[in-house]
Amino acid sequence: MDSLIVQCPACGTKNNIPLAKQHLAPKCGRCKTRLSLQGQALPVPLTDGNFAAFVTSAPLPVVVDCYSPTCGPCRMLAPVIDRLAGRYWGRAIMAKLDTSHNPATAAHYQIRGVPTLLFFKNGRLADQLIGAAAEAHLAQRIEALCD
Repeated sequence: MDSLIVQCPACGTKNNIPLAKQHLAPKCGRCKTRLSLQGQALPVPLTDGNFAAFVTSAPLPVVVDCYSPTCGPCRMLAPVIDRLAGRYWGRAIMAKLDTSHNPATAAHYQIRGVPTLLFFKNGRLADQLIGAAAEAHLAQRIEALCD
């Protein structure tokens, strides 16, 4: 899934919001009412091709979940990352990078184990967490990043 379907609270129109643009204050295509994705936002899928441009141009802090689809702890962490994306919409952007299909970015950040979380602020790496962590701990790290 590369987009969200969000119903406008004003006119009821269903809007297709691309995941990569969900943080850009989306508006209804019909009545131009601002749409809130609080609780609905999902992590933005990144690749070697768009990673650097996305992270450096993001207007909010970015948390990237570097994972592999065959990793058990990564699969356990995925729903936590999804919940955090909805919880922190408008304050931070959650993203994900499949390291098995995007080895250049993984090598650039010297990711040797997954899951690894990369925390970016103002386009620069601010923090890194290796291994699965509890949702409360991740929320604390994100809160510190947003301050």
